[in-house]
Amino acid sequence: MTFKLIIGLGNPGKKYQNTHHNAGYLFVDYLESQKSKVKSQMLKTNVYMNKSGSFIKKALKKFNVNPEELLIVHDDSDILLGEYKLSLERGAAGHHGIENIILTLKTKKFWRLRIGIRPNAPQGMPRLKAGQFVLKPVRTENKKILDRVFEKALLEIKKGSFEK
Repeated sequence: MTFKLIIGLGNPGKKYQNTHHNAGYLFVDYLESQKSKVKSQMLKTNVYMNKSGSFIKKALKKFNVNPEELLIVHDDSDILLGEYKLSLERGAAGHHGIENIILTLKTKKFWRLRIGIRPNAPQGMPRLKAGQFVLKPVRTENKKILDRVFEKALLEIKKGSFEK
């Protein structure tokens, strides 16, 4: 399986530039730095996360790509920082950007790379609410963790050996 189109979700503007919520943008930046290793067309949305559907629909049409040939990359506040999941045909699980894409495309038949951004809470401490970390800037040590995740995900994508 080779993706014809990889789209990173995020929010435009300086305010959101280096936040955990823009993990999709950060992944596309990483891929662009690895250009010779990726044959797919890569884009970042230019709309707010919750309005991603129209951007995705236009991109599919412009590049003549079917949803099954698309990889959407986004943050996932339910997955621990340092982990990721590659999945096909899953529900939005509360992610408003994905909800909007499913609603607009009228299908869940697209691939998703869900980048974990949840900090690992120390034992005995309560689990943080997403609002407490999603829009916070990515600290240097967390950027290093994300880069390792991006490297692993890229290797998996290049192998193309994941299951539907």
